[in-house]
Amino acid sequence: MNKLFFFLICIAFPLLSFSQKENLKAYIDVKDFYHPETGSYAEIELQFAIQSTSLKTIGDTALQASLAIYFDFFSKNNLIKSDAYVLNSPLYQIKDSLIEDFYEIKRYQLDPGKYELKIRIKDINSEEDKVISGLKNFEIKEVKDQIAVSDILPAEYVVKSDDESVFQRSGLHIIPMFSNFFSSRTNTLPVYCELYNTQVKNDSILGIMYRIMNSKNYVELEEYTSISRFKTTPFLPKFKALNIELLPSGSYLLEICVVNKSFDIIARSSYPFERDNDISTVLNSESIILNPSFQESIPTDSVLYYLESLIPISKPAEVKNIVSSIKTKNIEKCRKHLQAFWIKSSPVESYESWIKYKAQVDFVEKVYGNNFQEGFETDRGRVYLQYGAPNNIIARETSPSEYPYEIWTYNKIGVFSNKRFVFYNPDLVNRAYRLLHSDMVGELKNNGWPQILSKRNTVNGNVDNPNQNNIDHWGGNSNDYFRQY
Repeated sequence: MNKLFFFLICIAFPLLSFSQKENLKAYIDVKDFYHPETGSYAEIELQFAIQSTSLKTIGDTALQASLAIYFDFFSKNNLIKSDAYVLNSPLYQIKDSLIEDFYEIKRYQLDPGKYELKIRIKDINSEEDKVISGLKNFEIKEVKDQIAVSDILPAEYVVKSDDESVFQRSGLHIIPMFSNFFSSRTNTLPVYCELYNTQVKNDSILGIMYRIMNSKNYVELEEYTSISRFKTTPFLPKFKALNIELLPSGSYLLEICVVNKSFDIIARSSYPFERDNDISTVLNSESIILNPSFQESIPTDSVLYYLESLIPISKPAEVKNIVSSIKTKNIEKCRKHLQAFWIKSSPVESYESWIKYKAQVDFVEKVYGNNFQEGFETDRGRVYLQYGAPNNIIARETSPSEYPYEIWTYNKIGVFSNKRFVFYNPDLVNRAYRLLHSDMVGELKNNGWPQILSKRNTVNGNVDNPNQNNIDHWGGNSNDYFRQY
């Protein structure tokens, strides 16, 4: 299994730095795939951090990055294949398009064996000669005439599509995921793979097995194991979004296997990943002795409200516990649950932490509450409580061409830097701003947000294609504000 490596330092990886000078940044992964008609091939997957590139003005309205990419493939120290080409980013419209990272996939037919890939990337538009280089070792497995499973491809974004593109796979448009780190905000692990030559055992009953094992001792977590039968064929694509909502923090190995009717493994592929999910077990609130300070801080008629207000900062398992306590409508039990929550999350200063959070809850209620939602139930309230106060807010209640919107920017959220949230109010009433887009991991990502924001002026209401039938909207500045950060 080819391990991912990044060209910059990230979480949860044994990593190779791949940045130089002006911090041109790229991410790469190499996957091993096979096609019955053409044979084995290496898939080179790339992601480029657009903010690290030099953008050139195209005409009067567009920006574009241009990169020179060089690949050299070595086998046993012998150069066997080279490629060099210029990659242009998509055209980013200055007014109407969000500048996002862009992706590339290149495929090269290779015989089975071990290889070394040398990569160089040059920023053509840079006056400072931005160049980065790196090395990647990988292996192409022998597949011909035997049952095999491709490398596992984790997916950042998946949608059904028949459009011809390098990202299209068996009716799916898949953007690769360049991280094996899954935080508590991520409840699924979406993966794609391919099964090959299963027809060679045409008289056998075969199944595909997904299982997760602890990386330290390789103990299988049986509750995450699933097996299903399939029809034998030379080529079978498989996509599955695995539910990892309750998977605790730790290092794991996902295996996708072909098994026979005796559950013997015939072929397998594996994918290592990290999980940060300090899920809570059921709090032992019954043994809690109520602290007078805790008790006095919450009026009896507000206990259920404040217990529910913990949901934005709770893990999935904790949310279930909170909902369960609220359903009992037992005020004393709910008081104990609230106190137990803060004792667990902040053992040293549990009461002080609660009072600080209570003040934040009261604030979002005053500022973001509306006629049908409590403040903490709104998207803005939830984000405020979960991540804290933003470093900057751009608010536009009136715009010639856009719905009312707010753009929140955070300099730092945990290990992440420069994260943004776009909220909008399409109903134009009740301060009911909804989250439209964010580049924060685990949050709603909507690349078509500029078109949705200006939907009233989008010809034919087509917000799925940002370049088709769209006019230049006077006064539409949301993208400019977004890109500033």
